[in-house]
Amino acid sequence: MRATPKLTWIEMKLFFREPMALIFSFAFPFFVMFILAGVFGNEIDTEDPESLEVWRGVGPADYYVPAYVGIVMASMGLISLPLRLATYRERGVLRRFRAAGFPAGAIIISQVAVALGIAAVGAIAITVSSTLFYGTQAPEMPLATLGAWLLGAGAFAAIGIFLGAILPTARTAQGGGLILFFMMMFISGGGPPRGVLTTSMRTLSDFLPLTHVVLMLQETWLGYGWDTRASLITVAFFVCTAAAGLFRFRWG
Repeated sequence: MRATPKLTWIEMKLFFREPMALIFSFAFPFFVMFILAGVFGNEIDTEDPESLEVWRGVGPADYYVPAYVGIVMASMGLISLPLRLATYRERGVLRRFRAAGFPAGAIIISQVAVALGIAAVGAIAITVSSTLFYGTQAPEMPLATLGAWLLGAGAFAAIGIFLGAILPTARTAQGGGLILFFMMMFISGGGPPRGVLTTSMRTLSDFLPLTHVVLMLQETWLGYGWDTRASLITVAFFVCTAAAGLFRFRWG
């Protein structure tokens, strides 16, 4: 495992050479969040019960900030991580790693470390920029929010390893990851608020990990407390996909 820090540093540098990863990790979440914040603003009519329910008692921009912190995680776990692993396998890079004596654990740890690092940078950038431009609030429960972030980021890292293990080619990983990403983004809280979705859409969203990660982040960010149900579901996604990903991991 002594090679892990060096491998992580190399993977970090390679990440910034991938246009697709940069777009979906930084540019796209920022772009969509600022469009939504610009359209809806951050004012809320306290005399309108329906508006209070839809936006969970806060301004629309405050509603979207924790959601898009979660979406950066999703982009890493659904697009970037699977694409890198599938590309490495397709091009024989993983076989060369194996021939050079790199253990599978070092490769997985380096990929997860890069994903978590990029997700952290994206979360900080979204938080700071939204505060400067729209006056959004900082997390009301910072330690609990950090715990929710770590759990959510870990779950999406595990999902990324799992997808990278089962998807055979880079093209499959890219296409499948994009489909999952946009489906989750639009019905898990990153598009229309869950309060305006149809019953069937909300039911479908209950089966998606991003829904529960966003709920965890919003609850702690807005000071409502820790969402035990969402956190348990997120833990279940983490455990199941991590175990399946490690079991299905193959070199070529």
